Amino acid sequence: MSGIDVGEELGARAAQARALALLRIRSRALAVVITPAAVAVVLFAAGAQGHLGGPVWDGVRWAVLGVAVVVLLVAAAVAVAVARARPAVSPTVPVAEEGAPDLYRLVRDLADRLGVPAPSAVALTPDCDSWLEDRTHRAHRGGAGREARNTAPVLVIGSPFLWWMRVAELRAVLAPVVAGTDSSAHPDIAAARRFVRGLDAAVADGAAPGRGALRAVPAAFTGWVARLLLRACREHAAEMERCVAATASMRAQGVDYALRIAAQEQVGLAYAGWDRLLTRVALPAWRMGRWPSRLDAGVVSALTELSRRDRLADGFTSRLGERPACDLLEEPGIADEATSLLAARLFHGGPAESGPDWAPVDWQQYPDEVVDRKWRTEAARLHRVLDAMGVPPASVADPAVPTLARVMEHLAGPGGPGGPGEELAAGIGAAVARDDAQAPAPGPAQQTASAAGADPLDLWGPDPLPLFPLQPPRTGTELLADHVAAMVCCAAVDTAGAAPGLDWLDGPALLVDGERRADLAVPVLSLVEDGDPDPLRSWLAEVGVRSDKPVRLV
Repeated sequence: MSGIDVGEELGARAAQARALALLRIRSRALAVVITPAAVAVVLFAAGAQGHLGGPVWDGVRWAVLGVAVVVLLVAAAVAVAVARARPAVSPTVPVAEEGAPDLYRLVRDLADRLGVPAPSAVALTPDCDSWLEDRTHRAHRGGAGREARNTAPVLVIGSPFLWWMRVAELRAVLAPVVAGTDSSAHPDIAAARRFVRGLDAAVADGAAPGRGALRAVPAAFTGWVARLLLRACREHAAEMERCVAATASMRAQGVDYALRIAAQEQVGLAYAGWDRLLTRVALPAWRMGRWPSRLDAGVVSALTELSRRDRLADGFTSRLGERPACDLLEEPGIADEATSLLAARLFHGGPAESGPDWAPVDWQQYPDEVVDRKWRTEAARLHRVLDAMGVPPASVADPAVPTLARVMEHLAGPGGPGGPGEELAAGIGAAVARDDAQAPAPGPAQQTASAAGADPLDLWGPDPLPLFPLQPPRTGTELLADHVAAMVCCAAVDTAGAAPGLDWLDGPALLVDGERRADLAVPVLSLVEDGDPDPLRSWLAEVGVRSDKPVRLV
């Protein structure tokens, strides 16, 4: 037996031992519950045989029986609540086998090579990770029979992997994940996982808001009991999952191990590009009521750009001549659109369906639909705040004309950076908060999708959207700098022939003579934070922007 086989066997036994420890905790909890009933049975049996007689023992017997009945009723109520609590399921986009026969064939071939059960289904998630997810709970089975408890877990694949990785790289990355189905099929490990997930669901159910006092008290008590049991299970559950992961990794070492080492570099690169694409490119579009419908295709462009800029990524783009993993899907565009919409809902909180205020946008339309609208919307908000503050216009002849000169004169005026700059930043922050509060909430569309049973977030829980905000709230100074930069970009477009553009790593970009100008941030910050307009005036003169000319606003 090789060293890998020995290590795999030891890891499997360690995982099983931890699973048995979790089941013993469940058994001890059951023993505590039935102890009063067992004592009551002994006392009544002794009384029936003529032992422990007298009024005192009769009182003891009935008192213990009453305690036993109360404990059993409470325990039954807790057990029913734990059994009915619905474990959270990761929001995913299901991939039917008829829509990706090559992908299912790859996964099954991989499972055969590993000697493990094949996953029951495949789903995509807008994240740079892959895992197995148990969906055998009755709430997730959709009314399936008892045999569904033995169903293999679902393989969840990060959608950026399909577009960036090649087929061989994807197979190598999925090998240790698919190998985990062997442990999932073990009855002790499966039972221990169901026990822990049920407790976790009960804790979440007990903390859910929106209940009346009549239901809130029992739910809180159930959550308290489940929390106690979870605290006792914490160490064993963590060690069991660690042993399961180690066992799966050892089993997968015989499948494309050398390629898996190289593919792990692509995982890190994909994560970096995906994060930049979401925070710098997608987030501005979401805030404008537009959701990019080809995020996964965009990550390829972002990573290609990153490879061009970063010497550490040199050579990675040479892989692009090989077959991409997204070719394993029959219609990759539809899958990309579905995961892009799910990403918008998870990270921003948009509705479940498109509408006038929530429309898809292609990358070709991004500069006009997102960048230009973003700049002009922020510039209009900036001038509305200046109007509310009573700031005089720069042009006395035509006071209604919005100009960049008005903004620069106000920020560079008397009072220094601690005066007009802070007041304007506070006004901008308040205006942004008002506009965000007036934005349409993801209500009716989300409810419609949930009622139809097709909402990927329906099984997640009652948590409000967004589930995973991408950025913390911006300060007033940061918002003011963004709005001043937007005003400068509008002036450059209207007076100097510049154009809005898209940078795959930095998002909205200003193009002058077809080249991106990335040097605007420093002079804008000098004006906003220090009240010094000279660096920005030099920049405007270099580009040929007229600050006294009117700017078109939204």
